[in-house]
Order: sequence, then C-alpha cells, then structure tokens
Amino acid sequence: MKLRVVIVALLGLALAIYLVAYTGMGAVFSAAAAVGLGGFGLLCLYALALFVVLGCAWHVLLPESSRANMRVFLWARMVRDAATDVLPFSQLGGIVLGARAAILHGVSDPLVYASTIVDVTAEMLAQIAYVALGVLILDLSAPPTSFAQSLIKALLIGMVCAVAAAGIFLALQRHGHRVIEKFTARVLPGALHRTMAVSAALDSIYRSRARVAASIVLHSVGWVASAIGVWIAFRLIGMRVELKSVLALESLVSAIRSTAVFIPHALGAQEAAYTVLSPLFGIGAEFGLAVSVLKRARDLAIGIPILLIWQAIEGRSASRASNEERRAEV
Repeated sequence: MKLRVVIVALLGLALAIYLVAYTGMGAVFSAAAAVGLGGFGLLCLYALALFVVLGCAWHVLLPESSRANMRVFLWARMVRDAATDVLPFSQLGGIVLGARAAILHGVSDPLVYASTIVDVTAEMLAQIAYVALGVLILDLSAPPTSFAQSLIKALLIGMVCAVAAAGIFLALQRHGHRVIEKFTARVLPGALHRTMAVSAALDSIYRSRARVAASIVLHSVGWVASAIGVWIAFRLIGMRVELKSVLALESLVSAIRSTAVFIPHALGAQEAAYTVLSPLFGIGAEFGLAVSVLKRARDLAIGIPILLIWQAIEGRSASRASNEERRAEV
C-alpha cells in the first residue's frame, strides 16, 4: 500500500472522528443505535436488493451474442462496490476488481473492459441528472441565506465541469481509438492487439443506443432508490423528513463523494458533507452523521463477506491455473 494512500486515509478518518466528536458523539451514536438490529438488517437487505438494479444496468449493455449471464455482472458489481467500501482503494481500484470478478466467470477480457467503461460512463451521466435534481430542490426549498446561494453557485459550476468532463470522456471512447492505438503501438506494442479488441467491443456496445439509454435509466433508478434507502434510515432513527429533502441531500453528498474519488472510502468527505448539508434541509447535523455511521456500518457488514467469497474464488482460480501448468509441463 502506498504511503500517500495511508496518509490520506488517516487524515480523512481523523476529520470524520473530529466531526462526530464536535457534533456530539453521544447524540450521533444514540441516534444510530435507535435503528436496532432489525432496522439495521432491513437497511442491509435493501442495499443488497439495489445491486440487482446496478447489475442489470451493466449487463444490459452487452450484445445478445455474448451469452453472458446477468448473475455474473450482479456479482461483479457487488465485488466492485465492496472493494471500494472496504479495501484501502480509491473508487478506481474497486472498478478494476469488479472487472476482474467478471473475467473469472468466463466473460472475455475485451468485453468486460469495454462494458465497464460504458457502465461507468452511464452511471456518471445518470449522476449528473441526479445532482441537477438535488440542486433544483435545494434552490426551491433551502433558506435564502448567503451560504445556500454560494453553495448553489458552486454546485452549478461543478455540474458544468462534470458535463464537460463527461463529454470529453464520451468523445475519447467514440473517436479516440486511433490515437490510443497509435500510442499503444509505440509505448506498449505487446498490448496493441488487446487494445484493438477493447476498441471493437466499445464500438459494438455503442452501436446499440437503446442499450446505452437503458443503462442510463437503470442507473438513474439506482440513484433514486439509494436515496429512498437513506430516507428509510432517517425514519428508523426517528427523524421525520420529506423524501424530496433526502433525495436532494443524498444527491449532493454523492457529488461531494465523487470529487473525493482518490480518498479511500471518501473518509471525512462524506461526514463533512452530512454535517454541512443536513441543516439546509431541516435535519440536525447529528442525525445526518448518524446516517453516515449507519451507511459505513452497512457497507462493512455487506462488503466483508463479499470480499471473503471473492478471495476464495480467486484462490480456487489460481490453484486451478497452477495445476494446469503442472500438467502441461509433465
């Protein structure tokens, strides 16, 4: 593990602990504990059900000729999120492990890499629309303070930058093949064949606009459903809050988490977002932090078993490959 990653993670953890202590550790953990084991189990089951939507959003991108099973991509998406939420990786590390999980189940490398790129793009486009909805709700319902207006302006600027970045990312996928292939031929000639195969798979996926549109719609459903899960968490801790307020709050928290893409688990960034944003929607900071604690605990409760199973599958795959090499030598 790189020292930089450890330092960033520790700083984020320190910020999270400080915010909980500053807000009132007793109040935060009392609110979180009010959920009880039954309520916490409900939150975990809801999060597991949400993976079905996210797995479908990935799988729908694949051409029918691939014959890939949807369960493979459901599992790969679970590994992707578990790695992001549990291991000391950035979100990019989780994406890589999710792709690896799909490859281990027999899906071709180029198709997995290409569909991963498009799936991440579709999720990004859906998130931009999700954040835009949150900014609109904030503008209509937040108190007309200078802080709220400054926040709205900053979010609008961030959205413009996000749209521009998404446009560049899409342009590279659709029209940057030749440049990437020429660069690969010069720098990594051995990887040229694989690069060309991924480019061909990207073209195959993008030829079906209906599939890409379906993925974006499913990701949009996933974003809204995740907010509903948080609304349920607020109700379980005894906080009566409108669904539209939670929808806006969660969309803005997701935007802040995305800007902290290189911070493992967005440690500190998520807690700071709940501390600052919750009062704008009439929610006490201690309740926002209590929900953040619950989300962290839920992610660990789901992610650790998933990663243990994934590690067992990886071990069997490595053992099988080693046995095949021995037979070949004999």
